[in-house]
Amino acid sequence: MKAILMTAAGDPSVLQLADVQEPTLQSPTEILVRLKAAGINPIDTKLRSRGTFQPDRLPSILGCDGTGIVEAIGAEVSKFKVGDEVYFCNGGLGLHQGNYAEMTTIDEKFAAHKPKSLSFEEAAAAPLVLLTAWEALYDRGNLQPNSSANVLIHGGAGGVGHVAIQLAKLRGAKVCTTISSEAKARFVRDLGADLAIAYKQTDFVEAALNWTKGKGVDMAFDTVGDKLIEQTFPAVKIYGDIVTILEPPVDISWKVARNRNLRFSFELMLTPMLLGNAVLQIKQAKILSECAALFDSGKLKIHVSEVFQLADAAIAHQLLETGSMTGKIVLVCA
Repeated sequence: MKAILMTAAGDPSVLQLADVQEPTLQSPTEILVRLKAAGINPIDTKLRSRGTFQPDRLPSILGCDGTGIVEAIGAEVSKFKVGDEVYFCNGGLGLHQGNYAEMTTIDEKFAAHKPKSLSFEEAAAAPLVLLTAWEALYDRGNLQPNSSANVLIHGGAGGVGHVAIQLAKLRGAKVCTTISSEAKARFVRDLGADLAIAYKQTDFVEAALNWTKGKGVDMAFDTVGDKLIEQTFPAVKIYGDIVTILEPPVDISWKVARNRNLRFSFELMLTPMLLGNAVLQIKQAKILSECAALFDSGKLKIHVSEVFQLADAAIAHQLLETGSMTGKIVLVCA
C-alpha cells in the first residue's frame, strides 16, 4: 500500500511517499479499514519536528484522525460489518500506525460509525477536535445542559475552536471568541458566537469584562497557549474555570489565578492512547458516536479549508505551520 513515512525528525521534507506492507488483523476484535481520508492536526507537525513518542521506531506513519470503509473483520467483531463506514482517532503517535496511509487496523471498540451526512474528507477532520473540545468544555469545564454560562474561547476560527463554539452553544452557553480578521468574525458568528473579539485591535480582557458587566466569564478555553494563558486570568470570574490544551510557559505568574481562586485544568485528548487505557478510548469512541448523531441532525458541522492528496502531505504540513488556519486540513488517502 501507499503511505507517508516520517523518515526522521525534522522539517516537512522528512515526509516521504513510499510503498509499505499492508497491515493485517492482529486480534479477533480488530477491523481492517481502507482509509479514504486522514485529518492533519498540530500534533502531527510537532511530532514530525521533534520526534514521535517512540523515536527508535522510525520510519513512522503519522496521523491520528482517520476515516474509511471496513474491508475485513476479526472473528469476534460485532459492532461493524464489511462495507461499514467508520471514523476514529487512533494511532499516529509512534505507538501504532497512523492514518497517512491507504490501510490501517483498529480495535472495533475504538471506532465509531461515520456520520452519514459528512463526506469522508469532513469526517477525517472531525475526531481529534471533537474529542478535545468535548472533553475541555463538558468534562474539564463541567458545562452542563441548559447552561447560562458565559464562555470565552480563544482561536474560535481554528480547528478546535470552531467546534468548541458549537458544543458550547448546544449546552446553552453564551460564547465570545477571539479572532484575527473580519472574515473569521463572520465565520464564528455563523457558528453561533455571540461576540467576536478582534484581538489585534481590541483588548480581549476588557472586551470580555464589558460583555459580562465586569464579572468575567464563567469559563475560558485556551487553544493558543504561551503567554495568552496568563493574560486570560483576569478575564475569568472569581471561582471560574480556565482550560488549556497547551503546556504553560515556565515563567508564567499564577498570582492573578490564585487571587481569583480559579480552577485550572489541562485537556489532552491523547492521554488514553498514550497510556494505553482502553476504558477511556472506548469512552472517546462513544463521544464520537454522540457527535455523529449531532452531525446527522444538523446541530453540528465541521469546516474543511484545504484538501490535499496523500503524496502532498509535506505541503499540507507547511501550510498548517504557517498558522492562523480556518477550520481543518485533510489528506485524501484513496
